[in-house]
Amino acid sequence: MTDNTIDLDTHRGMAAQHATDLRRLQTEVEANETALRASQQELETHLLAAPAASWAQAADKARYLLRLFAATSGSGDVRRQQLIAAVLEDFDRLSKD
Repeated sequence: MTDNTIDLDTHRGMAAQHATDLRRLQTEVEANETALRASQQELETHLLAAPAASWAQAADKARYLLRLFAATSGSGDVRRQQLIAAVLEDFDRLSKD
């Protein structure tokens, strides 16, 4: 027996190392997706908890929905992407006043 640890990855072939790296990366991505879904659910629960108390809060809710829309069904249409970007810029500009 030895007290020194052995790095098994260095004893594997390139293909095996690549497959191991891919499995590790996939596991990490899946964990991140799970955490993201949980955070998204928490945010949506918070947004639904009470009506907006100001125009700024209403705009924040609209920003969230527009970004969701842009990331999903609206992503293929350039004109819709430009419209969403313009509305988000309007929200930012008007909320500074």
